[in-house]
Amino acid sequence: MKTIKGPAIFLAQFADDKAPFNSLDSIAKWASGLGYKAVQIPTWDARLIDLDKAAESKTYCDELKGTLANYGLEVSELSTHLQGQLVAVHPAYEELFKGFAPKGMNAKQRNVWAIDQVKKAAVASKNLGLKVHASFSGALLWPYFYNWPQRPAGLIEKGFSELANRWLPILNHFDENGVDLCYEVHAGEDLHDGISFEMFYEATGKHNRVKMLYDPSHFVLQQLDYLTYIDHYHEFIGMFHVKDAEFNPTGKSGVYGGYQDWRERPGRFRSIGDGQADFQSIFSKLTQHGYDGWAVLEWECCIKSPEQGAREGAQYIDQFIIEATEKNFDDFADAGISNEEFKKLLGLD
Repeated sequence: MKTIKGPAIFLAQFADDKAPFNSLDSIAKWASGLGYKAVQIPTWDARLIDLDKAAESKTYCDELKGTLANYGLEVSELSTHLQGQLVAVHPAYEELFKGFAPKGMNAKQRNVWAIDQVKKAAVASKNLGLKVHASFSGALLWPYFYNWPQRPAGLIEKGFSELANRWLPILNHFDENGVDLCYEVHAGEDLHDGISFEMFYEATGKHNRVKMLYDPSHFVLQQLDYLTYIDHYHEFIGMFHVKDAEFNPTGKSGVYGGYQDWRERPGRFRSIGDGQADFQSIFSKLTQHGYDGWAVLEWECCIKSPEQGAREGAQYIDQFIIEATEKNFDDFADAGISNEEFKKLLGLD
């Protein structure tokens, strides 16, 4: 077994125009002071990284790593969640997602830009010495997640075929750069649970770079068994977001939330330790199955401040990490039985 690395922190929800969250240097100093050992960097935020330079220049990447090293940190992974979303967008959501790309682009231009961005992130990851990368799959089928009106036969298969066709050139580019592409399995994406992940994996011809980012909070909200999920998909789990959630259904609202804001929904994201996710069991499962990547705090909470969530998150993750054993607990009682003695034990003599 191997030991999970951590704690690390995803910077997307913390980046801001106010210090100390407005530059990589200052936010690194802040994160290090809280006890974090690595940062996951959102590549769309120019305050933290220049993706073009990272893809073009190994020197720039070395300098970026040097900035973090000054505070005892490293890069856990890069993220293209926003760009990945634009690889596949149903027309119903184009207006809502247009802010993810530079202003003035139409839908086709946003798509071309997003694909180029994700490909650049593959090269940037290689230049930084990283082997995994985080993104969203995007969604063509999300308006049809509930089977009413009745879906025509073949619609879902066609949707995953098109999604795979869009991602295959990107996946091949990641393969050329020696980096796995970890899709965050997330509501609003076509890859939102185990079955939908499998459908995409099959549609790509079981591409060897298709991996996943495991975040149990999304499964709490879906009422999916997030522990057994690890048993099913541990070979695909290349990244791990430590994010909490709770689900408290009422006589008026359940999984779908009744169009309510986050604070009023039965299912809502919480800071780690304030929700219902059993992180002790999650860390045990991941360690049991040999996950040795980073445990990355992602703060999303409708009640607690990000600063408090980050402070507490580092401590929680540090407590949950299991130092994987290198010996069996009952080795002291080993009788040293030989192959010949096995026969006696089995009554074969």
